[in-house]
Amino acid sequence: MTTIKKNPILVVIQLTGGNDYLNTLIPYGEPLYYDYRPNVGIPQDEVLSIDDHLGFHPAIAPIKELYDQSKVAVINGIGYPNPNRSHFRSMDIWHTAEPDKVANDGWLGRVIRDLDPNSENVLTGVNFGRGLPRALAMTGVPVASVAVLETYGALTGITETTERAEALDVFARMYSPALGTGPVMDYLGQTGLDALKGADILKKAPEKYRSTIEYDASPIGQNLQGIAKVLLAEVGTKIFYTQHGGYDTHANEGPAHPKLWSELSRSISDFYADLKEHNVSENVLMFVFSEFGRRVRDNGSGTDHGSGGLALAIGDSVRGGMYGEYPSLKEGDLLEGDLNFGVDFRGVYGSIVEKWLGLDAKPVVGGVFEQPDFCLLYTSPSPRDLSTSRMPSSA
Repeated sequence: MTTIKKNPILVVIQLTGGNDYLNTLIPYGEPLYYDYRPNVGIPQDEVLSIDDHLGFHPAIAPIKELYDQSKVAVINGIGYPNPNRSHFRSMDIWHTAEPDKVANDGWLGRVIRDLDPNSENVLTGVNFGRGLPRALAMTGVPVASVAVLETYGALTGITETTERAEALDVFARMYSPALGTGPVMDYLGQTGLDALKGADILKKAPEKYRSTIEYDASPIGQNLQGIAKVLLAEVGTKIFYTQHGGYDTHANEGPAHPKLWSELSRSISDFYADLKEHNVSENVLMFVFSEFGRRVRDNGSGTDHGSGGLALAIGDSVRGGMYGEYPSLKEGDLLEGDLNFGVDFRGVYGSIVEKWLGLDAKPVVGGVFEQPDFCLLYTSPSPRDLSTSRMPSSA
């Protein structure tokens, strides 16, 4: 059935630390998995089976329910050439879509630029969490970063625009010895004013929010509820970003990894239910990723940094199922003891950018890469026109 949609919204969830792919989507039908993982392997009778070979970790039951409804696309073996096992460098590669050199702009910063080229809405992009992820950063592109929605905007008590400008000018001058003058100061000042404008709007979002959904009490649950509040306030935000940390499971993986995925799965399920309750679930695509997977062999109580990993796309406008082949566990097929990647993450970004957001992916991801077909295709005369509805193809 073909239905008119509002403009699509992207919610990105970063799993910080390097999620263990093999213990998330488990190849329980492969004896080598248990040979490699005598200490942290998940018993066959506990796996939430998808088929005779693969199944989800038992902590992922809420996402498995969505998968069974064809609401989850699993992207197998995602990564990039010449994988880097440093958290910082690998995350930077994912954030900038540039594996070969250090880049200045984030891929979502470029997306926000193209969605709102005149920076007319300071809330086109909103991060929930402390700091500003590199993925959202781009000179001249305003992005709001929120730690706690109800207390967002420490300087909003300064009511006059001129007084705010003066306060931010003082702030910029404080940092000029370290950062330099000229463009840096201009950027600091303008970014600060944009953030204050955003704060004025965002602080009203909780007042409008009503829901019967009781979210998970974890930080990721609260961040996703914050995203729901802003999304439902209809302030024009198109890109949301948040993080869930703790996935660097070198030790104590047995109890730690299930706890993380239990929190995440419940929170995603709560968020999806909230969107359904408010009749906006068809307009939201969730994308879940981590900077790399982990080593095939366990180290006794955990797993070390690896390469090939897994990503998830979740929502009503996803063609659910498996995308890409599950990497081989045969010794000769491993990359220095790691899973080989088979899907370039830039192609996945490209699919989201073109097929979901309706933009040209090439300037965002820096080239043309094979795009997995997990997004429903939207067409629109102008993806930058906030008043234009989008219609999925009937294909």
